[in-house]
Amino acid sequence: MYDFITGRIKGGGYAIKGAWLLLKYEPSIQVQFVLAILVTIAGFYFEITATEWILQLLAIGLVMATEGVNTAIENIADFVHADYHVKIGRIKDVAAGAVFFAAIIAFIIGLIIYLPYVFYTF
Repeated sequence: MYDFITGRIKGGGYAIKGAWLLLKYEPSIQVQFVLAILVTIAGFYFEITATEWILQLLAIGLVMATEGVNTAIENIADFVHADYHVKIGRIKDVAAGAVFFAAIIAFIIGLIIYLPYVFYTF
């Protein structure tokens, strides 16, 4: 039991380290993080509902997680085959496409949440 708990604690430490590395070195995550902060500020400003908070946080998490997985896939692909290769390029494109889908859905969720507040506030 002790090994299980210490293993989970170590795993959590690795996860925090990975999140920090993403925020420190990956420009795409940095942009997404700034956008997450801005919509969080907007959420407090417009006093969005609990359901809207849940949807917003899920959208932020989806984009950030997908962006992290995309970065990992790109790093693995570059490690496996540093030179350009058609199949590696396709793998990277598909991973980036997943981020695109997540970002579009997050944007639509943002519009659904905030457009009514913007139009009824001003």
